[in-house]
Amino acid sequence: MQFLCKEYQDGNPRVRSLVTETRIHLVPSLNPDGYELAREAGSELGNWALGHWTEEGYDLFENFPDLASALWAAEERRLVPHKFPNHHIPIPEHYLSEDATVSTSTGPSGRAVMGRWCLTLPCPLWQVAVETRAVMAWMDKNPFVLGANLQGGEKLVSYPFDTSRPVSEMPAAAPRPPDDYEDDNPELQETPDHAIFRWLAISYASAHLTMTETFRGGCHTQDMTNAMGIVQGAKWHPRAGSMNDFSYLHTNCLELSIYLGCDKFPHESELQQEWENNKESLLTFMEQVHRGIKGLVTDHQGEPIANATIVVGGINHNIKTASGGDYWRILNPGEYRVSARAEGYNPSVKTCSVFYDIGATQCNFVLSRSNWKRIREIMAMNGNRPIRRIVPGRPMTPRERMRLRMRL
Repeated sequence: MQFLCKEYQDGNPRVRSLVTETRIHLVPSLNPDGYELAREAGSELGNWALGHWTEEGYDLFENFPDLASALWAAEERRLVPHKFPNHHIPIPEHYLSEDATVSTSTGPSGRAVMGRWCLTLPCPLWQVAVETRAVMAWMDKNPFVLGANLQGGEKLVSYPFDTSRPVSEMPAAAPRPPDDYEDDNPELQETPDHAIFRWLAISYASAHLTMTETFRGGCHTQDMTNAMGIVQGAKWHPRAGSMNDFSYLHTNCLELSIYLGCDKFPHESELQQEWENNKESLLTFMEQVHRGIKGLVTDHQGEPIANATIVVGGINHNIKTASGGDYWRILNPGEYRVSARAEGYNPSVKTCSVFYDIGATQCNFVLSRSNWKRIREIMAMNGNRPIRRIVPGRPMTPRERMRLRMRL
């Protein structure tokens, strides 16, 4: 924050452009209780786990609703997208209650993971942390596009999905040989935005001074990134109910986890070098929010249409417009068939091109009103049954006369 303010005042054109054209939200600490515990012990006496949990014992990163499992269950029943959305999945009502709890269950690795709903009793239950509620409300209030949470204990960038999909829920697909990056792992489920997430992760790792220097291995185990400094969360550390998965499935935001180094609480004397290691990466990552397409969705009178759905062909994950009808969609370079849809309007489709240079392509939509709203009202009056067409010259039956009177 100090760097951005100072460089802006000094006239740094890169920082001025970033600050002027971007709404930047900074949260110093999501877990202030844990930070205080780690600070009191210091870097010499603290251990890896100290400060990881809140004072009440919550791991906030895994305290969110497990929307990924709900999505995959709906896909198994072929409910997506007609009856179950592939985006902006609502938070379960019981999760929002004051005494809401999430359960722990055993993940693929055999260890307990938090966030899954308890389907059988008995099972251990954990309450939803007040910090988790605050973050969810914050996400709903602001139309975030790109986010990152900074952590420690490892040096890599992790991206969704963090949840492993059970083998029985995997969709049928043609077999393909594993590439140099992905293992032939049946529990590894890619997001529809997998290529975009990898681009974002690489933009940070490649600009970091040491993140791709993995010849010494990882901080605790072997290098899981194939010398790239990036990894999909489910491949590295599978867990349900993560903040990254929740952000992706409940909001428009693409969020990643950035692990800054092996030391979770570095000594004060090391902070300057840590800043130099990450400075360029942070700037480069924030600039990626201006890659893709953006625009306005309005009606023919110029009025903005909120909550319109933006559909990108070939990517089975949609986004919604904000209250002012504006939207932002991060995309890799290429040509895309994009459509805008809204309740009570005819959809509009156009081709939008994304280039390699930073700067989102403007792609606006103007929607015309449709007659479907009136048609649905008439159908509802008829009990949602097909309306029989009246043929001129043919006398009406008593039942048809009765239905006509009821409608009038």
